Amino acid sequence: MNRISPTYNENGKQNKYYADMDAFWIILTGSFVSISCGLLGSYLILRRMAMVGDAISHAVLPGIVIAFLISGQRDSITMLIGAGVLGVLTTFLIEFLHKRGNLQTDASIGVTFTWLFALGIILISAYAGQVDLDQDCVLHGEIAYVPIDLWITSTGKIIGPRAVFITGSVLIIIISFIIIGYKELFLTTFDPAFAAAIDISTAMWHYLLMGAVSLATVASFESVGAILVVALLIAPPATAYLLTEKFLFMLILTAFLGIFISVTGYYLAVSIDGSIAGAMSTIAGLLFALAFLFSPKEGIIITWLKNRIIKKELSESF
Repeated sequence: MNRISPTYNENGKQNKYYADMDAFWIILTGSFVSISCGLLGSYLILRRMAMVGDAISHAVLPGIVIAFLISGQRDSITMLIGAGVLGVLTTFLIEFLHKRGNLQTDASIGVTFTWLFALGIILISAYAGQVDLDQDCVLHGEIAYVPIDLWITSTGKIIGPRAVFITGSVLIIIISFIIIGYKELFLTTFDPAFAAAIDISTAMWHYLLMGAVSLATVASFESVGAILVVALLIAPPATAYLLTEKFLFMLILTAFLGIFISVTGYYLAVSIDGSIAGAMSTIAGLLFALAFLFSPKEGIIITWLKNRIIKKELSESF
């Protein structure tokens, strides 16, 4: 007798309950990642270090290879630890080259991630060429697989999707970090000279912020993929930056934009049967484009309309 899977009906379509739960887990994971990355991205944009996340996504490859060579296994936790260590090292190298080498920040970012990425490729070809080991282990995750990557205890009990617990824990850490160090992060971002004058260590808070960025990005890579992480690290805070001049409101708006991107991006992908990560990144880009054009503060079209109204009023007054 043929047995029908509980997740699918006799027509081969997924039952509504399980489809809704899959959507819930995917959107929840996307929201956790978008809020974590967006909050930290707000500081990166204001510090003109927006591409640090992209640098980390390339530079952690040697850490993945070294973790494999030491442990001899492709366990995800091992890979994440190796990637995390290299992620922190990347931020230290970027700052070292910027401060001691007198390089511009973008130049130090470019130099750091290119040679570390190249080093990772050399290590793979020299020591792990016979093993299916590359960035796909950690960096090119697929958010659509979140509902099936379950956390199962030793007794066989299913707790839930592993990515939800990882990204949720990271979100709690990031929010706690920002709340505890809000004043110090604010001052070192907007006025580092004044922060140093009142004995706030700008270097310490810089490295703490970079460590938080490394934690958030590396922990999210496996779940949602590097492209979506970089998009969420930059697009939501950049959009919020165009819409407000108040930093606290910028953080809050960034979080809401991240949730909106996760929800609309998922349903866009479902409607066109396309990539969820790609759809979320597309929505993020569209929101930025709308803010760029129609922002009350600096929107191109709004500015053009205001200038036209001013010119008309001036011409009528003479």
